[in-house]
Amino acid sequence: MKVRVKYAKTGPLKFISHLDVMRYFQKSIRRAGLDIAYSTGLSPHEIISFAAPMPLMLTSEAEYFDAEFNSLPSHEEFVQRLNAAGTPFMQVFDAAILPEKALNSMAAVTASSYLVTLTEKGEKELGELWRERFSEIIDTLVREDAIVVIKKTKKKEEPTDIRPMIHQLEYRTGEDGSGSIYMLLAAGSKVNLRPEQILTEIEARLFVPYDRFHFDILRLETYMDGTGEEGPRFVPLIEAGNRDF
Repeated sequence: MKVRVKYAKTGPLKFISHLDVMRYFQKSIRRAGLDIAYSTGLSPHEIISFAAPMPLMLTSEAEYFDAEFNSLPSHEEFVQRLNAAGTPFMQVFDAAILPEKALNSMAAVTASSYLVTLTEKGEKELGELWRERFSEIIDTLVREDAIVVIKKTKKKEEPTDIRPMIHQLEYRTGEDGSGSIYMLLAAGSKVNLRPEQILTEIEARLFVPYDRFHFDILRLETYMDGTGEEGPRFVPLIEAGNRDF
C-alpha cells in the first residue's frame, strides 16, 4: 500500500537539510513500529520519496512524502505513532492511501503557496519601505506581461520570463496593520519558481540589495492539478488519496 503523508517543518528545523529530513523520517518510521516496505537487492532500503524539497531557512505547513507499507494501523493511530516517535517541530497532520495509478508526489507537484513576513532584521531595515512601497511594486509586477530575470541553475545562468510561473501575488494588510505577501507559484520538477526570486526582483526595483534574512518564508500548501465544478484548479497533494483506513 502506498501512503501519502502530510507534515509540517517548523521552528529550528528550518536549519536542517532535505537529506536530514529524509533520515529523520526513515528513523521515525522504524521507531513508530510501522510496517514499511523495503526494496529488494543487496542493499534494501525503505521505499519512500519526497515531494518538492524545501531549501534551508524556509518553514512549511504542507510538506509531503510517499511511502509503501505492507500493513497499516488506523489513520488516527498511524498519525499518532509517527508524532510520538519524533519532534513537535516535524508534526504529521494527515495521511491517505493512494490509488495504484497515482503519480508519485514529486511528479504530481505543480504549484506551492507561500506567506512572506518580515523578520526582526527586516522590520528594522525595511519596515518603512515594506509598508509604503512593497504593495505598489507587487501591483506593478502583476500587471506586467513579462518579468525577465537571470535565473541560475547548477550549470548556467540565463534570462527567464518568470511571469507565467506566478499564479497569484498580492500584498495583504492584517487588522493590526501588519503586512504580508501571499504567493502562489509554479513548482515541481518541470517548472519551479522560488519565492526568493520574487523577493529579489522586488528589492532590486527598490534599489535595495537582496538579503534573505529580511524575510520569514512559510510554505502554506503544495498542490497538484485537479478539477472541480468550475473546471481545472490546484488541489492539495493529500487529496489524491483516501483517508479512510
